[in-house]
Amino acid sequence: MSENTNTNKDLLDALESVQEVNIGDVVDAEILAIDDAQLIVGIQGAGVEGVIPRKEISTEKESNPTDKFNVGDVVKAVVAAKIGDDKENGSYLLSIRRLEARKIWNELKEKSDNGENINVTVSRTVKGGLIVNAEGVRGFIPASMITNRFVDDLNQYKGQELETKIIEIVPEENRLILSHREIVEANKEEAREKVMGNLNVGDVVEGKVARITNFGAFVDLGGIDGLVHVSEISYERVTKPSDVLKSGENVKVKVLAIDSEKDRISLSIKQTQPGPWDDIEQKAAQGTVLDGKVKRLVDFGAFVEVFPGVEGLVHISQISHDHIDKPSDVLKSGEDVKVKVLEVQPENHRLALSIKALKEAPKSDNDNLSNDVDDNSTDDAPESESGFTLSDIVEDDK
Repeated sequence: MSENTNTNKDLLDALESVQEVNIGDVVDAEILAIDDAQLIVGIQGAGVEGVIPRKEISTEKESNPTDKFNVGDVVKAVVAAKIGDDKENGSYLLSIRRLEARKIWNELKEKSDNGENINVTVSRTVKGGLIVNAEGVRGFIPASMITNRFVDDLNQYKGQELETKIIEIVPEENRLILSHREIVEANKEEAREKVMGNLNVGDVVEGKVARITNFGAFVDLGGIDGLVHVSEISYERVTKPSDVLKSGENVKVKVLAIDSEKDRISLSIKQTQPGPWDDIEQKAAQGTVLDGKVKRLVDFGAFVEVFPGVEGLVHISQISHDHIDKPSDVLKSGEDVKVKVLEVQPENHRLALSIKALKEAPKSDNDNLSNDVDDNSTDDAPESESGFTLSDIVEDDK
């Protein structure tokens, strides 16, 4: 065989060994130069060049993604497009980023098939939900799939990492739909069972105010909410729960009742605090003069609040030195008055008060002064003069 024949054969073999480059092929590319934050490469086995632009180098946002490469390095990339029509001198647009994304999509598809959850980071919000970074590719969480309650401001999720379940994945269309709500509900159910299994009536536990309504506040006990009715917030009268409580506030509560079938828990904040009658003998010792407010007028006297949650009875005979037919003739509900403590019965929550004991008796009554002094003593007074009980209130309301 002649030398020319061998040379021709070598040329034919070389030409036949040149690979055809097609869009979508994964190729080995040698870095020939680094120019303006892009990589100029030669596609091995094809004899043609390609370029990897800055935005196609990495899935991560980097100030200069070419810094981690050197001339002579060989990288794997996917052929994204052809630049020019001349096969011999033409070049191709390559992408490392898309090849990495392809691998990620395959991994996500496998996780979806296996029922695995994935952690994502919220990158931004849109009108319909959250755009997230799911291990390097873009995913979407619809607003209805963020949590199990209405969310007014989606911006609170920016930058947060969320555990999600894959609802729909179509790699060919770069479509990834996720749900955080299913994770929330699953975690809540697990926590609910744990809380309900360990909670007993009478327990005092820590909780966080989840939401406030006109009739009370719902407190998260760590997976299940309990209700603090407005009447159980404070010993003082509360008109609007939002006046004394804030969402997110940590509170101590006492368990009043548990309904496992309906998942209802009744709680009290005020019963974790000192009772208004606990130290009444020190606060309202016999003979003490107190400021009070008339809370309610009844036929036999007036109930006066002297401390939050503590009311005493001013019997009709202790309102004035003058004879009166009805307490409402001289007193009004809401009126501020000064009273003198005549008797204290802490165990019965009874407090006997007097208004007239703080007023000078009319001169015309001087002859009866000794009788007035006797009136201020409760030793021989009927029960209605020395205090009040729940039965007094019930009778009056009938």
